Amino acid sequence: MKTLKQFLEENHLTLNDNAKLLFEKLGLDMEVLKQLEEKYGKSDKMSKSKHNTVDPDEMIEKYGADTVRLYILFAAPPQNSFDWIDSGIEGAHRFLRRVWNFVIEKAPQIKEVSYTEDDFENLNEEDQKLRRKLHQTIKKVNEDITREYQFNTAIAAVMELMNELTSYKGDNLKLIREAVENLILLLSPFTPFIADRLWREIGNEGYTVQQPFPEPDEKALIEKTKEIPVQINGKVRAKITVPADADEELVKQTAFQNENVKRWTEGKEIVKVIFIKGKILNIVIKG
Repeated sequence: MKTLKQFLEENHLTLNDNAKLLFEKLGLDMEVLKQLEEKYGKSDKMSKSKHNTVDPDEMIEKYGADTVRLYILFAAPPQNSFDWIDSGIEGAHRFLRRVWNFVIEKAPQIKEVSYTEDDFENLNEEDQKLRRKLHQTIKKVNEDITREYQFNTAIAAVMELMNELTSYKGDNLKLIREAVENLILLLSPFTPFIADRLWREIGNEGYTVQQPFPEPDEKALIEKTKEIPVQINGKVRAKITVPADADEELVKQTAFQNENVKRWTEGKEIVKVIFIKGKILNIVIKG
């Protein structure tokens, strides 16, 4: 029977190197490894000398080139090193699958839809919120990839946009078309294969690399309304929507008309009201 030392030497491992592979080869419970990592920190960084590097061909075979590229660019700025974490690449894979499923689901509804900027002149509150997030994301991605190649923060912004898009409850197909089209173009530098396929799925021709990169609509970035949380004794009890430039009196008036605020303050003594413009209204009550 081989000693543990012999096993480690034959597999080019140490007790700290490539612990996951070690646990797999020994048939040990991976939950134990997670507990050890939480208690003592993660295993050593990859190094050719330690024979614990990740084979990119294997990762591409398993997840696809776009997923591997997205994970590497998202994990850290290009000038920094990073630890390869399986849960990280699996998260990137889930995100791209989520984008894929969403676009494929929406494609039949938006394939024949066209739009101009004039179509977005008089949007309702929910539509304004989505379009503002879209153009905030376009602006951030442009800034991040042209300033020291901050791909990780650019990708994070696209992920936030995807969250906003999937939570959108409206039915403005022109807006959905604009958001989906730009989402695909924003992803195209990082995931060109998926982007090109989705570009054609929504009725376009050619390749994303042939398209102009999105530019933000500055008008869409202007907030016309603001959602203000209302705290009562430090706990958020309501959220109210007011004009973006609303002063304290208007915010207080709107808050005290809110049914939930009424319920928590009725019959109580108002000790003081603290207002931070554009941020929060805090009501302190007694009794």
